[in-house]
Amino acid sequence: MTTPSSTSSGTTPTVGPSGSPSETPSATPSGTPSATPSVAPSPTPTAKPTKPAKPRPPAAYAKQVEAKLDALGYPVGDVDGDITKRAQQALCAWRETHGMPISRGGLTMADVRSVLRANRKPVATKEPGIYVNKTCQVLYQVVGTTYKRIVWVSTGAPGYDTPNRTGKVWRKWAGAHESSLYDDAYMYDSIYFLKDRPGIALHGSRVNTLIKTYPASHRCVRVMRPQIHEIFGETAIGTKVQVYGKY
Repeated sequence: MTTPSSTSSGTTPTVGPSGSPSETPSATPSGTPSATPSVAPSPTPTAKPTKPAKPRPPAAYAKQVEAKLDALGYPVGDVDGDITKRAQQALCAWRETHGMPISRGGLTMADVRSVLRANRKPVATKEPGIYVNKTCQVLYQVVGTTYKRIVWVSTGAPGYDTPNRTGKVWRKWAGAHESSLYDDAYMYDSIYFLKDRPGIALHGSRVNTLIKTYPASHRCVRVMRPQIHEIFGETAIGTKVQVYGKY
């Protein structure tokens, strides 16, 4: 019997134990893909959401505000970031001259924004004269349309209240003189503006420590020296002087 050398299927026949031919594949079938091990994708790390920065409190801007107020002519005392009662007087004056609610309260974010955005004093809305605000315990000297000076004052203490009125300068007394009512109470560069009995004046005191942050005089308006000396020289008889507000 003749043994075929090849078959049409491409396999080589072999004879099994029973004598029946069996086929052994000579190659891997071309249609079956080889298995490739799968790699699990590594998880993409999720970035933690960034927390919004906490807003800075007004106190964080205190030193900047003090420096700006002082540079613009609103006296604050020491520029050290401590909002003292003197600094509160300056803030009170700033609020008034910028149309904000007038108070001697502490620093607010509204103050911070208003002060730090400013680059000059505001134009005065008051006519020329001298204005004493009892709420802030400050004096404004208005010349033309400018606030020439903003000065700390101390008005009348309880029982000796400085009246809220408008007067005119009717007398000036240069240098020092002793009060006609109180022994050893000296007045400097007095500018009398109300003809009450006794007359009520703006004046300097023997020491600036008598100009408190609160009402402390006997009806007159105590003014810081040497500012009162400068105001005295620049204020003519007949100049308007107005006292207003409440401490």
